[in-house]
Amino acid sequence: MTIKSAKFERILGFGATVERDAKCQMRDGTILRSDIYRPIEDGKYPVLLVRSPYDKRVALSSFGNSHPAWFAEHGYIVIIQDTRGRFASDGEFYPFANESDDGYDSVEWAALVSGSDGQVGMFGFSYLGATQLLAAVARPPSLKAIVPGFTASQYFEGWTYNGGAFALAFNCYWANLLAMNTAHKNGNITDLEDLSSSLGSASNWFWSTPLKSYPPLTNKPAKYFFDWLEHPTYDDYWKRWSIDEDYSRIDVPSLHIAGWYDIFLTGSVKNFSGISKDGGSSKTRAQQKLLIGPWTHMPWSPVGNTGKAEPSTSEIDDWTIRWFDEILKGKKTGVLDSAVTVYPVNGERLDLDSWPTSNAPIEKWFFHSGGRANSKFGDGKLSNKVAIDEHVDLFIADPSIPIQSNGGHSCCFDSITPMGPADQHVSESSRMVLVYTSEKFENENLLIGDAKIILYASSSALDSDFVARLCEVTEDGVSTNIQEGIIRSKYRNSLVSPTPVEPNTVNEYTISLGPVGYLMAPGSRLRVAIAGSDFPQWDRNSQTGSHNYQEHFSEFVAATQVVFHDQNQPSRLEITKIGTK
Repeated sequence: MTIKSAKFERILGFGATVERDAKCQMRDGTILRSDIYRPIEDGKYPVLLVRSPYDKRVALSSFGNSHPAWFAEHGYIVIIQDTRGRFASDGEFYPFANESDDGYDSVEWAALVSGSDGQVGMFGFSYLGATQLLAAVARPPSLKAIVPGFTASQYFEGWTYNGGAFALAFNCYWANLLAMNTAHKNGNITDLEDLSSSLGSASNWFWSTPLKSYPPLTNKPAKYFFDWLEHPTYDDYWKRWSIDEDYSRIDVPSLHIAGWYDIFLTGSVKNFSGISKDGGSSKTRAQQKLLIGPWTHMPWSPVGNTGKAEPSTSEIDDWTIRWFDEILKGKKTGVLDSAVTVYPVNGERLDLDSWPTSNAPIEKWFFHSGGRANSKFGDGKLSNKVAIDEHVDLFIADPSIPIQSNGGHSCCFDSITPMGPADQHVSESSRMVLVYTSEKFENENLLIGDAKIILYASSSALDSDFVARLCEVTEDGVSTNIQEGIIRSKYRNSLVSPTPVEPNTVNEYTISLGPVGYLMAPGSRLRVAIAGSDFPQWDRNSQTGSHNYQEHFSEFVAATQVVFHDQNQPSRLEITKIGTK
C-alpha cells in the first residue's frame, strides 16, 4: 500500500495542509483515494480516518461536522476517503458489501502515512458510522477508537425496515442519491439528469405502485434498492452485515452519538448497550460512551424549546475531539466520567450510569374509552389504572388514503422526508386514528427510558399495520410527536418467518417506540395515537397478505381494525421511567 506524491496545499486561515487524492490499494488491487489533512507543525500525530460515500471533498463540512482542517488544527492527521466505487475511488459500489475488508485495509494504510504515530481513530455519522463499525468487526490492529454517530445496529431492522415495514421515504431518497454519483461515474448524463429531477420531486413518486417497479430507480444504477425489496425478511442477505451479531468482535473504545429524532436512534443505543455487555474485552466494555441530544439526523441544531439548555451546533465536534484526546493522547477530558450523557428535548444535561437508568421502574399507562376513541375529539383516555370492562375501539385502515407523516424519525431533508417534532393536529383529527390522552400533569415531567406499546387488536385483513405515536399535548392544545413505531402484523412474532394473521382474531402486538428523552411542560398531557399507516415514513401495506412490494394500487384492500382494552387484554403504553422534576 503506497501513497501517491502530491502537492501540499495550505488551508488558508487554518494551521493545516491538505494532500489530494492519496492512493490506497485494497487487497484485491482496487485503488481508493483520500485527501489527507495535516497540522503544519512537524511531528507525530494520531490519525483520524473518515470513510465516506458522499464525496471526500465536501462530506464533513456540508452535512454536519466541522471542516477536516479544524480537526487537523487540534493535533490530528485527518484522512477523508471515498469508499469503493464512489467519486474519486475505483471499483464498484454496493452498500455495506466491502466496508469490513476495505475498512481493515484502509486503517492499516492510514497507520503508515507520513507523520502518523501509528494510532488510528475513526469518526463520522450515518453511513460513515457504518463504515466504522464494519471495520471494527474486522479488527484491524491499528484501530484504537471510534465515534460512530447517528447509525444503526444492523441494516435490516432499523435501517431498511422497521417492524417489517419498508422505510419508504428514507430508502427511496437514499438510493436515488447514491445512484446519481454512479450515473455520473458511468458517464450517463441522461440517467444523472433523470435521477436529479426525481430526487427533487420524490414526495410525488412515493405514491408509485408497485414498489418493485419504482419509476425513478427502474433501469438506473441502483440494483441494491430492488434487492432490499426482494429481501423483506431478516435472512442471510442481511445477516452478513449485522453489527449486533458481532459485538464480541468489537474491541475498541467507542463514543456512540445519537439524536432523539434521528432515524437510527434505536440502533445507536443498541450498539452502546450491546458492546458494553458483549464487547471483545473488559476494557472495551468499560470504554463505551453514549451521547444523545435534541437532534434530527441532520443538521444538528437543537429541536424543541431549548431555552433551558441549548447544546451548540458544535457540541458533537467538541465531544469527538475530547474523546480522541482522552483515548489516543491520554489526556483526562472527563468524557468517561459517566457512561451516558443526554440532553433531553426541552431539558438540561443529565449524566447517567447506564441506559436505561439502573433499576428504573416500568410505568404503565392503560387505554380507556367508551368505544369512541376515534380522533382527538373522541373519548379515549390514558390512565395508570387497568381497565376492567370496557367497549372496544374500532377504526378503518385504508392504504388508498393513508394517514400521512408529519414529523418523525426519518432522513434526511425536511423537504423530502418527514423529520423532527411537528404539530399532529391533522392526523389526530381523523376518525381513522384512535387517540388516548392523560390528565394534565401539575409539574414538569421528565420522560427518560425505552418506551413501547402493548396492543391487543384484531383485523379483518390477512396483514395490516399498527402504528403508535407518543406525543405531548401542551396547555394550548398543541400535540407534538415524541416517538413513533410500527408493526406489520405478519411480523408480530418473527422478522425471519412472517405469518399472516387469522382475520378477526385477537393478537398481542408489541410496538417498540425506542428511547425517549423529553421534558414535558407543567400543565401538559401525555397522548398515544394508534393508526393503520404513517406514510411516507413507511410504505403502505396492501393488506392482502401477499408480497407488499409486488402489489398494485388496484389490489389494495381496506381493513377494519379493533383495539381491545380490558382486564384480560390491557392495551397500554410502557416506559422504563417517568420522573417528576
